[in-house]
Amino acid sequence: MFVIMRFFTGMSLAGISIISLVLSKRLSICADISADVEWFGVEHRTFSGIIISLDWTVGSWILVGIAYCVNEWRMLILAVTSPLILAIIAWWLPESARWLTANGNAEAAHYYIKKCAEMNNRTECMTDITTKVHFSIVFTLNYTVVDLFRTPKIRKLTVFSGIVYGVAFTYYGISLNITGFGLNPYLTQFIFASIEMPMKIGVYFFLEKIGRKPGETGTLLFCLNLLISFCYKWVIRTVVAVLGKAMSEASFTIMYLFTTELYPTVVRQNGVGYTAFLARLGVSISPLIMLLEDVWHLLPAVTYCAVAIGSGLVASLLPETLNTQLPEFIEDIEKPR
Repeated sequence: MFVIMRFFTGMSLAGISIISLVLSKRLSICADISADVEWFGVEHRTFSGIIISLDWTVGSWILVGIAYCVNEWRMLILAVTSPLILAIIAWWLPESARWLTANGNAEAAHYYIKKCAEMNNRTECMTDITTKVHFSIVFTLNYTVVDLFRTPKIRKLTVFSGIVYGVAFTYYGISLNITGFGLNPYLTQFIFASIEMPMKIGVYFFLEKIGRKPGETGTLLFCLNLLISFCYKWVIRTVVAVLGKAMSEASFTIMYLFTTELYPTVVRQNGVGYTAFLARLGVSISPLIMLLEDVWHLLPAVTYCAVAIGSGLVASLLPETLNTQLPEFIEDIEKPR
């Protein structure tokens, strides 16, 4: 029974994270009338993505404190899961206008859009938005994960975005091996969580200057330095591991922002779900790589680095999305640019 309940807990949490990411990347209703009825504008996409990722860092800090104070595993699980009751406030969040229009509820979609426009003093857009809402209802189809592989360019995009497997594989390979760096696991986890905060803030300014593609490629290629951490004493190993954790965290943050911007609106939920599945596949396999130490003590580091470098090279093939209007339909991806 415990295993069954943990399965459903993990499934629910995965769904929450995917939906939150997709909702946070929706376009502003007044950023461009050619864009669909969404919530965040082009200039706010990076900010919204980084803010949401900071929840992970704050949660890691809290988890370290709770785990240090509560040693009994049953009470620890209860302590870290009971606050989820607060998630009930999500019931009062506005529904996605995209979902409402896709399901033919123009009245509710128009209500939320009008409310958003009034809050942002953009009521002049409402006439055009009303037309756009009805247009979306007429032409919106039901899309599935199969549509991610149906046409050539979206299929290529889907395959390349599978690098999220390597990102998660490397990130958790470092995170789950914290006892191998010579420090108390609580202290090491606290250090790892602490390095994420300035790194994510740096990522925000970094992405605004150079873009998603160079950022993702660079942070993944930096993981080559992890080989050093397995060759020297524990002090150097810990320092390099912390830097590697910072870079892998940066790549993780960029990748989830990147993938939500790559897919057209009509399949964005499916695309993010697909990449989340691959990421969790990488998480599942990553701890098993440490068993390769019995073959050669550097083999785990070589494996993590090889996957990170390969993912970084593939990331260089993805299109840049900085300050671009996101595609609405699969046809927007397929048409010549």
